[in-house]
Formats: sequence, C-alpha cells, structure tokens
Amino acid sequence: MAKDEGTIYSIQNEANLGDVKIADEVVAIIAALAATETDGVSSMAGNITNELISKLGKKKLSKGVKVDVLEGVVTVSLALNLKYNYSIVDVTAKVQERVKSAIENMTGLEVADINIRVAGVEMEQA
Repeated sequence: MAKDEGTIYSIQNEANLGDVKIADEVVAIIAALAATETDGVSSMAGNITNELISKLGKKKLSKGVKVDVLEGVVTVSLALNLKYNYSIVDVTAKVQERVKSAIENMTGLEVADINIRVAGVEMEQA
C-alpha cells in the first residue's frame, strides 16, 4: 500500500486485475458514519467553516473528522457532540471500536489511533 497523489491511497489487489485507490475523504466518511451510528453520539462537531457550510444547506459528511494515512496506517481524529446522560468513557470506547472496525473491514487499511475530542453535550429537546 502506498500513498499516491496527495490524498488518494492505493490498495494492493490480490487478483491483480488493476489498481484500487481510495481518497482520504472516503475514509473520513466511513469514520463519521460509524461514529454517528453509535448510541450516545448526538452529532459530529465541526469547525466554524463546516458549521457555516451546513447551515447553507450543503452537508459535508466528513465534518469533524481528520484522517491521516501514512504507508497504509490510518490515524483518525474525531470531534463529537454526545447526548446528555450517557457515559463519556463508554460512548467514546464504543466509537473507537466501531470506527476501527468499519475502516479496517471496508478498506483493508490498518488503523493505528482514533483520537476523540468531545466538543459538546446536547440535551434532548422536549
């Protein structure tokens, strides 16, 4: 596996029928979807630019996710808003497990680290 063209990564294919390349944006989307499907996660948290883009109606599925891939090893940083009344320790551990499993199963890349920043806690609307 080699880094290719800045943000596109090649995966060795055993069938040798051709190249398979994955953009880091795809890895980020996989991570975001796996994280938001975890019970206790309210939403992804983004920076100011991402928040403005989402308010303008343009959804960026990978907001709040930073992915670094070096020589086939992935490091993921997530910014999350959690639901009130859930254990932060339990929820973040589940997120780390789900994200690692999703990325490794879908891409074949090895996940080294999943760093989580809890950006906020959201209360349920009555």
